[in-house]
Amino acid sequence: MADLRLRRSVLYMPGSNQRALDKAKELAADSLILDLEDAVAPEAKELAREQVCAAVKTGGYGDREIIIRVNAPQTPWGEADLKAAIEARPHAILMPKVSSTAVLEMISNRLEALDAPEGIDVWAMIETPAAILNIHDIAKARKTVPGCRLTCLVLGTNDLAKDTWAQLVKGRAPMMPWIMFALAAARAEGLTILDGVFNDISDVDGCREECRQSRDLGFDGKTIIHPSQIEPANTCFAPMTEEVERARKVIAAFELPENAKRGAIKIDGRMYERQHIGMARRAVAWHEAIAAKGT
Repeated sequence: MADLRLRRSVLYMPGSNQRALDKAKELAADSLILDLEDAVAPEAKELAREQVCAAVKTGGYGDREIIIRVNAPQTPWGEADLKAAIEARPHAILMPKVSSTAVLEMISNRLEALDAPEGIDVWAMIETPAAILNIHDIAKARKTVPGCRLTCLVLGTNDLAKDTWAQLVKGRAPMMPWIMFALAAARAEGLTILDGVFNDISDVDGCREECRQSRDLGFDGKTIIHPSQIEPANTCFAPMTEEVERARKVIAAFELPENAKRGAIKIDGRMYERQHIGMARRAVAWHEAIAAKGT
């Protein structure tokens, strides 16, 4: 876990807003999605493409992970977006409306045809009912689709709500089966998975509550839409002090010679099995990565 990539806060920035692209260089978000799709009006698509790709080439974003969300291939802008994004060389390209492995196969073929450099990953938006029904096939595409670069799933809960008529209510009970199904598929295939956005940018407490829920469910981080949501996401996805202290105690206890062959031991009145070592090491690794980042 030495090269752990933090994705607690993954901020969408509209590509048509040059001021926002510049401001993003100073924000504490772990990752930035420079958006050419939903956040950009049709008449501004070409301007957004030009500005985003210029920004990525110019740099200045420090150690932030940079992702370009392109328009879908079947749109008038999709092919030009993909070509320009490859030339700009972000860390990843985020594909919208990935509802089946066929989309990932097509993208893999296009990346190969366009000689996309190694190191550009593919992220997939999971935002349609079909995507949920096909989620395991999508998640394992890196094993089944030649040349597939898929590394991350991103939930699009607003689009899921639109297409299913599910209500976006506090606690998200109507969506919970789909959320957990997607999360299980990602974990089964070793992918990163990011939660969908919280829409009310004026409700910081509500955002914090949903970020906490996201972390408890098992997400790697949360996609966000406003700088005010960075702190809640970064805080909620950081292990608490007592959690880190307990994790270190578990690791140390299992490393004692007298516990070398024991499958379970009691620490402070609570039983821990060997499977808890991995969880403890993950908590410590996250804590150390956050400390090194300084945010």
